[in-house]
Amino acid sequence: MNIVILAAGMGKRMHSALPKVLHPLAGKPLLSHVIDTARTLSPTRLVVVTGHGGEAVRGAVGAPDVRFALQAQQLGTGHALAQALPMLDAGVPTLVLYGDVPLTRASTLERLIHAAGRNSYGILTVTLDDPTGYGRIVRDAAGKVARIVEQKDASEAERKIAEINTGIVVTPTAPLADWLATLKNDNAQREYYLTDVVEAAIAAGYPAVTTQPDHAWETLGVNSKQQLAELERVHQCNVAEALLVAGVTLADPARIDVRGSLTCGRDVFIDVNCVFEGEVTLADNVTVGPNCVIRDASIGAGTRIEACTHIDNAEVGAHAVLGPYARLRPGAQLADEVHVGNFVEVKNARVGAGSKANHLSYLGDADVGAGVNIGAGTITCNYDGANKHRTIIEDNVFVGSDTQFVAPVCVGRGATIAAGTTVRKDVAEGALVLNTKTQVERWGYVRPLRKKG
Repeated sequence: MNIVILAAGMGKRMHSALPKVLHPLAGKPLLSHVIDTARTLSPTRLVVVTGHGGEAVRGAVGAPDVRFALQAQQLGTGHALAQALPMLDAGVPTLVLYGDVPLTRASTLERLIHAAGRNSYGILTVTLDDPTGYGRIVRDAAGKVARIVEQKDASEAERKIAEINTGIVVTPTAPLADWLATLKNDNAQREYYLTDVVEAAIAAGYPAVTTQPDHAWETLGVNSKQQLAELERVHQCNVAEALLVAGVTLADPARIDVRGSLTCGRDVFIDVNCVFEGEVTLADNVTVGPNCVIRDASIGAGTRIEACTHIDNAEVGAHAVLGPYARLRPGAQLADEVHVGNFVEVKNARVGAGSKANHLSYLGDADVGAGVNIGAGTITCNYDGANKHRTIIEDNVFVGSDTQFVAPVCVGRGATIAAGTTVRKDVAEGALVLNTKTQVERWGYVRPLRKKG
């Protein structure tokens, strides 16, 4: 089977320089959703027809299994499909999809493909309470499809028809060139409509058959930012429903955004306004507080993530405690039972089992052992203005508040770093390190007063 995705439209109502099919839904371009669905059907040829912003489209979705055809002038859907003909296998049917219709399910397309077989022209239709704006399916007295008429070209009687054309079709490929060649643009849009091919197919002995999707939203397209927002909510509601069915507890299913893949174990709880991007895995009994953003991360069993924590490209072990307001940046690796508290940032660092950094600290380019206590206000000074250097803190080190480690530096096992110390040299195991300072008291000092008036 061939699959052709029409993606040449400008999208004027988007009011954007970005090609319409590249606007994101759930974190990836509309067109990428359609391509991903197409791939599940294992097509022999997969062709995307581009037009406006074609170079950007090719750059965004280009892949070895995707071919591109150019529609230099946008003269209608029939004309667009004609541009793909030289790339198609004439011996198998062709499924036509649209780059701005992102939510069609593979099961719906499989049903249409099966109904059409090799000797029919398959049309995906929907029956709507308000069909305004859509092409109508006109049937004969026997109930068979006779033709499709666009809204602007329909008579009053035809506009009362509730069954509409979604534009998604399966057609025999071998005769398609002849059918497309017969199209005329004597219509309100002055375009060559793919919808007119159905009459040529019927006349050639290929009866038109129809199927319908399980949900009308599967066939909704995007022509404006309003419609994009509406489909985003549809998609997120579907994701939330699937999570609930799988046993995840959501504080409010209407306030979760998954922009990628979220895999959850048993008894996971997710509070409101959380965003999950890329590939995220939450193991059993993980709890996620409100307003968290988690991207490309794996979180171990029993870990508690408090409010407003950001995690990006990080690995967290079991029974850890993160946040509130913690930030794990790329390369952070936290072992079991690690505590990373409020306003603590960890970047490209490994933190061993049971270690704690509970307040206002930065651990960058560091190897922190097990059982280490990091006092408030501690930072690793990892950047010398040109290069990054690592700090090594071995097991069971106690670090007092307001400590600076000037990397590269190594602190031996069991050492104690007094509060306010700047560590510039390696520290031996078990040593106590402090910077000698003199505390001065002065008598007779008068604190200044605020001037009145």
